[in-house]
Amino acid sequence: MDIRERTRLDAYFAHVAREFTMPEPPPSAVLVTPLLPEHPPFVRAVGAVSRLRAVLPGPDPADGLAHREVERAFAVDELARDRLADPDTAVTYLEARAAGERVVLLDAGGRFASSLDALCERFSGTVLGVVESTGGGHDRYAARTALPCPVVSVARSPLREPENYLAGHSMVSSAEDLLRGRGDTPHGIRALLLGFGGPGGHAARLLRGRGVRVTVHDTDPVGRTRALAQGFGVVEDRDRALGAAGLVLCSTGAHRLGGAEAAGLRNGTLVALLSAPEGGQGPYAPPEGYARYGAARHITRYERAGHHFYVLDASGVTAAPRGARARRFRTLVQAEAIAGLRALARDGLEPALHEVPAADRAGIAGVWLYHFGDR
Repeated sequence: MDIRERTRLDAYFAHVAREFTMPEPPPSAVLVTPLLPEHPPFVRAVGAVSRLRAVLPGPDPADGLAHREVERAFAVDELARDRLADPDTAVTYLEARAAGERVVLLDAGGRFASSLDALCERFSGTVLGVVESTGGGHDRYAARTALPCPVVSVARSPLREPENYLAGHSMVSSAEDLLRGRGDTPHGIRALLLGFGGPGGHAARLLRGRGVRVTVHDTDPVGRTRALAQGFGVVEDRDRALGAAGLVLCSTGAHRLGGAEAAGLRNGTLVALLSAPEGGQGPYAPPEGYARYGAARHITRYERAGHHFYVLDASGVTAAPRGARARRFRTLVQAEAIAGLRALARDGLEPALHEVPAADRAGIAGVWLYHFGDR
């Protein structure tokens, strides 16, 4: 990242911090966030509006320079997801970092979902609530029958749409490159989209514009309804649809293709993973007996006697392009997380799932346009 872009990110987040000042005294915070080159300005903004007691890197591998920059100003703790899911470990950790304080947990991926009851009941301070920034984490909190404190989710925010569009576009471009590299074109190919949410819907529309026949499988009735409304076919028999597809798009970690399912794919099928796996799982694991070979950037060929398929891991660099334009759009939701922090600091929300007020989103968009809209 060049110095001019970094200066603009710093100015933008300083502006966001001024817009979302906290009531006195400001709350303490624990922040779960990737530590990529563009993230230190966001971390500093959280530190400017709260008493930031700790940063937990994840889920992406941390950039060394970003990690060291954040570590110079804040405590950075390497604590695995499964440890935070354990109630005793989570309570002990929060006591070590913020004993007796009013704390907001800025989560990514639902790390605190399993231990939240214990944290609210046993922590010596007060857990004001959680801000959740990912779709998988949103689902974990939403699946609970009751919440012990308010959870503000920015995962389904309209401000995430630009980022989702770029992710879907990047995935489609990578898939086209692979197809052309083997002398094929997207036109006429059958594609199966697993999950209509996130970047998946954008990818489906782009593929349809290229002559691809797209079918959708989604366990969520809302997702199926949205797909039908936009003219896509919807299937319930996932296994049968997988066997007929030449391209499979896994739009969210919850819809990730299982290793055993891959054995039923057609020869040469391309599987595109658009989101990181749920629950802290590792990289894609194929069925036993498959050898793996690098086919192209971010694309792996899996092969055994008589069968092969390709996996495009678009959950990292490919689906989240690191260019200046993509970085700028991602800052919209980061700013919304700060707005969620303020909403919880005001301490008036019921123990339930909430969104950031529309007026705050509009304010964030205005700040973003001031810094980036004319470039």
